[in-house]
Amino acid sequence: MTLKDQEIRQNWIDRDQEAENTEPWDIIISPSKRWVPLNLHELRDHHELLYFLIWRNIKVRYKQTVLGGAWAIIQPFFTMIVFSIFFGRLAGISSEGVPYPIFAYTALVPWTFFASALSQASNSLLEHERMITKIYFPRLLLPVSAVLSGLLDFAISFSILICMIIWYGLTPTMGLLFLPLFILTATLTALGVGLWLSALNVQYRDVRYVIPFLVQFWLFVTPIAYSSNLVPEKWQALYGLNPMTGVVEGFRWALLGISYVSIELVLASLLTMFVVLISGLYYFRRMEETFADVV
Repeated sequence: MTLKDQEIRQNWIDRDQEAENTEPWDIIISPSKRWVPLNLHELRDHHELLYFLIWRNIKVRYKQTVLGGAWAIIQPFFTMIVFSIFFGRLAGISSEGVPYPIFAYTALVPWTFFASALSQASNSLLEHERMITKIYFPRLLLPVSAVLSGLLDFAISFSILICMIIWYGLTPTMGLLFLPLFILTATLTALGVGLWLSALNVQYRDVRYVIPFLVQFWLFVTPIAYSSNLVPEKWQALYGLNPMTGVVEGFRWALLGISYVSIELVLASLLTMFVVLISGLYYFRRMEETFADVV
């Protein structure tokens, strides 16, 4: 045996001894039980992928478009015009003492963000079918990125809202400090409902046809074209089970200085948002292991 062979043999012996002294692996892979862990830390561990997906969604949305980011303004603005004509002038709906156009537009800004984020999140898994079937990554990143990418459109339309407030000479109240809470409520509500619908959309493909109807129905049960004051006070808490009710009324209270906002309504909206989000997370995680096989 040559000297070189002896060195090679000794290296293998040293490796074997090192492997024997190394502690065994303590990671056990087992199938999910009834209550699956949420593993939200995966969002932090894969934050770079999350940033990439958000940026990709934004680029795809405005790729080969003529107006680009102006679409974030056109939709709520023209809807405001229609509402002002039919509900403000013809129907004479009360606007709480402020001009009806800004009364409607203030509600349409968070609503448009919510409706768009909900639709994008609900279809996110099917739109990334190839990605799901080829590589592993936390599937939760897809609906989360779909919702967060809509914040850019919200920022654009919100800037127009600020200009309208200045134009009409309105002064926001100290409630402006609570505006991030209402934005967060709209974001988490869209995410919670989007988690439910995206997981169901994989199992039942006709869910995609239900989503536009759901958004349209949700529009009319939310006080966008009218004020929640039309609802009797004893029903305010029940009406607030629609999370977007608290968001819309909160926006008007914080930005337009409308004095009345029901605390019961806002608390009911926050409670519903929390229940929908937590249940959506657990259901999504429970069904996640079947996505690659079914999608």
